[in-house]
Amino acid sequence: MKDGFQVVRFRRAAAVTVTAGAMLASGALAAAPAQAVTAPTIVAKGGYVMNNANGAGLYGKYANTKRSTGSTTKIMTAKVVLAQSNLNLDAKVTIQKAYSDYIVSKGASSARLIVGDKVTVRQLLYGLMLPSGCDAAYALADKFGSGTTRSARVKSFISKMNTQAKNLGLTNTHFDSFDGIGNGANYSTPKDLTKLASSAMKNSTFRTVVKTKSYTAKTITKTGSTRTMPTWTNTNTLLSSYSGTIGVKTGSGSEAGYCLVFAATRNGKTVIGTVLASTSASQRATDATKLLNYGFARLG
Repeated sequence: MKDGFQVVRFRRAAAVTVTAGAMLASGALAAAPAQAVTAPTIVAKGGYVMNNANGAGLYGKYANTKRSTGSTTKIMTAKVVLAQSNLNLDAKVTIQKAYSDYIVSKGASSARLIVGDKVTVRQLLYGLMLPSGCDAAYALADKFGSGTTRSARVKSFISKMNTQAKNLGLTNTHFDSFDGIGNGANYSTPKDLTKLASSAMKNSTFRTVVKTKSYTAKTITKTGSTRTMPTWTNTNTLLSSYSGTIGVKTGSGSEAGYCLVFAATRNGKTVIGTVLASTSASQRATDATKLLNYGFARLG
């Protein structure tokens, strides 16, 4: 009987060894802590979340599928501006009628800049990122593009956006506009936009702007007097609804649907991600909240 017991014990040990080996081979044991957290279901057609500390992906849904990005494009607009050498954030830009005509013709979101007013680059960045002003985007592209005509400067600026994308390794991203109102070739992916935002967040000015809930600019009028602009409110509702939110940018459009690039920090850990083509402004916030919760749960 003693020998029989040893055989049974050996068989059991072998079975346990085989089972453990199979689990290791499949990654089941190694991934057990992550699998303990149930991946959420989101309405958005695309989504991605990563650990900002090391770029490790935590969630993906069609993460590499190209889609229209709406005004999340303005993350790159801001990044190109902030990458300029010897940038003077207090340099003044005179608002041109072309910027006003543009937003009217496009029915675009606006910072309601007044033609003839002198506005600083810093103020334009707030106008770009909080109310998502396409007039502010146009002013920045005109200011920081190169060329003797406005169209040449805008073309030059968009080229700089694409150069930045290439330098960041965003292989599924292309821009044909400074604000996301594209001409058929303005696209990115959840993963690329998340990587872009992570890079942009390394800039202190960018971080300050995108976490600001509201901002009131004081501009200089044609006559030299001071104009107090109506307060700009950040379109990113997560800043108020999700504890620890530090940015980043909303987007929307008939083709893009409702988009949101988001980031939050809790307990010293930062989760950053993107949802593209959600069904409403409230749904994109709900989708992003689910992904943030999941990301933090994955990180422990």
